[in-house]
Amino acid sequence: MNALKTLNPSFWKHRILLFWGFLFIVASNFFNIYKVQFVGKSVDAISQTEKLGFNKEVLMYVGIIVGSSLLTGFFTFMMRQTIIVASRRIEYQLKNKIYNHYQELSLTDFKKTTIGDLMNRLSEDVVAVRMYLGPGVMYVVNLLVLLIITSIYMLNTNVSMTLWSLLPLPLLSFVIYKVSSIINRKSKIMQKSQSAISTFVQDSFSGIRVIKFFAKEKYIEKNYGIKVKDYQDKALDLAKTEAYFFTIILFVIGLLNVVILLIGGQKYMSNELSVGKIADFFLYINILIWPFSMVGWVTSVNQRAEASMARINEFLDMKTEIINHNHEIYPIKGDIEFRNVSYTYPNTGIRALENLSFKIEAGKSLAIMGKTGSGKSTIALLLARLIDPTEGEIFIDGKNLKEHNLDNYRNYIGYIPQESFLFSDTIENNIGFAIDQPSIELVEEYAKKADVHKNIVEFKDQYKTMVGERGVMLSGGQKQRIAIARALIKQPKILIFDDSLSALDTETEENILQNIENEIQSCTSIIITHRESSAKRADKILNLTPIENIESA
Repeated sequence: MNALKTLNPSFWKHRILLFWGFLFIVASNFFNIYKVQFVGKSVDAISQTEKLGFNKEVLMYVGIIVGSSLLTGFFTFMMRQTIIVASRRIEYQLKNKIYNHYQELSLTDFKKTTIGDLMNRLSEDVVAVRMYLGPGVMYVVNLLVLLIITSIYMLNTNVSMTLWSLLPLPLLSFVIYKVSSIINRKSKIMQKSQSAISTFVQDSFSGIRVIKFFAKEKYIEKNYGIKVKDYQDKALDLAKTEAYFFTIILFVIGLLNVVILLIGGQKYMSNELSVGKIADFFLYINILIWPFSMVGWVTSVNQRAEASMARINEFLDMKTEIINHNHEIYPIKGDIEFRNVSYTYPNTGIRALENLSFKIEAGKSLAIMGKTGSGKSTIALLLARLIDPTEGEIFIDGKNLKEHNLDNYRNYIGYIPQESFLFSDTIENNIGFAIDQPSIELVEEYAKKADVHKNIVEFKDQYKTMVGERGVMLSGGQKQRIAIARALIKQPKILIFDDSLSALDTETEENILQNIENEIQSCTSIIITHRESSAKRADKILNLTPIENIESA
C-alpha cells in the first residue's frame, strides 16, 4: 500500500483527534461487551425466581445493561465525531491541494487528459481515499479492540466454546473479501458506464442547437437508450453479486448460532455451563459477526483507495513547465520583443512558430494576420505565458518573460480569446470578473464601450441576467462583446484581441474600435485578425505564413 503512505503526514497532523477516537473506540467496545455478562446473569436469576421468589438483582442487572448501552451509544457517537471528522478534514485538504495544483498546470498539461478524468480525481478518487481514512481505519481498529475485549470475556467463560465460536470468523472474512473484490470490480465497470452516460448527456446538452438544426433527436434518443440499457445490465449484475454478500453473512450467522446451541447444549447437559452463559455466547458472536464481515469490505475499500491515491499522486507529481520564480510587485509598461521564437505543440508535434522575431514599443499596436494554422493564436498564448517557447526568448520591458513575476505580469494583461468563454453567472459578474468588486457603473461603462449595453438593457433582468452554461443564452456576437468588456475593464497595459471580432458585423466592429480608441492608444495592443478592417488602425502589421507552406515553397 505504498501510495497510501503519502497520507501518513495527514494522520500525524490530526493525531490528537485520532488519539481521542481510539480512546472512544476502546470505551464504546468495553461497555458494549461489559453489559453482555449481565444478560446471562439476568437469565440465570430469572430461571431461579420460581424457586426463590422475586430476585432483586435482576433490576440491578437491567440498570447496568441500560446504562452500559447508553454509554456505548455515547462513545460510539464521539468515536465518529473524531475519526470521521478527521477523515473529512483530510479530504477537504486533499481536494484543495488537488484543485490548487490544477491552477498551476500549463495548457499543455490539460491537453494530455480529459475533463472527465480530471474531475474524477477530484471527486471519485478523493471519496475512495476518504473511505480509507474514515471507515477503513475506524472499522479495522474497532474490530481489533472488540476482538481483544470479547476474547478475554469469552475465554474466561469457556475456552473450548470460544475456540469453536471464533474458528469460522476468519473464513468468513476471507470469503467476504473475495466477494467484495468482485463487487469492487463490477462497481468500477458500472461507474464507467455511468460516466459514459454523463459524458453523452453533457455533449447532448451542450450541442442541443446542432441536434435540433439537423433534426437528430431520434438518433440521440436511440444512442442514449443503448447507453442506459448497458448501465442497467451492469447495475443488475452488481446487485446480484451484492445479494450474495448478505446471504453469506446471514448463513454464517445462522451456522454459528447452531454451533453455539449444539456445543452449549451439550455443556449444559453436563452441568459445565448455565443457560445464562450460553446466552452470553450468542450475544458475543452476534456482536463480533458484523465487524468480522466488514474486514473483507474494508480490504476492498483499501484496495480501491490505494488505486485512487496512486492516481492522485501521479497527478500531484506532474511538474508544470510554467514556474514563477519572482514574487516582486512592479509596474509593466508594455514593451514586447520576440527573439527567434519557435514553438512546437508537445501533444501533437505540430510546429506552430519557427524563428519568429518582432518588436513593439509600449503604447503601439500590432495587427497579426495570416491563414489558419499560421500560429497567430500561439503568439497570444506565449504572450500571456500560458505556454513557454520551445526555442528563443520573449522580452517584456527588456526583461525575459520567464524572469517576471507571472501573477503581477498577468494583472497588466487584457485578453479576449478566440472562443469567448463566459461563466454560468450574471452578465454583471462576467464583465466584472477581471477586477475585484467592480461597481455597476463601471461595468455599464465598459459594456457601452464594447457596444453591448444596448442589448443588455433589453433583457428582462438586464445586468442580472444569467447567461447559462458557457453563455448559451446569448448570441455569439453578444458573448464576444461581453468578453471584450471583461478585458477592457482591467485597463490593461497589454491588450490582446485573439480574432475576437469575427462574430461581429462590420458596423459593430467599427463602433467598438472607435469606442476603445483611447484604451488602445494607452496600452500595447495585439490584434489577431483575418479582417483588414480590424488591422487598418494598427501601427504595424505582421503577416504570418504556415510553416508547411514555407517548406513547400
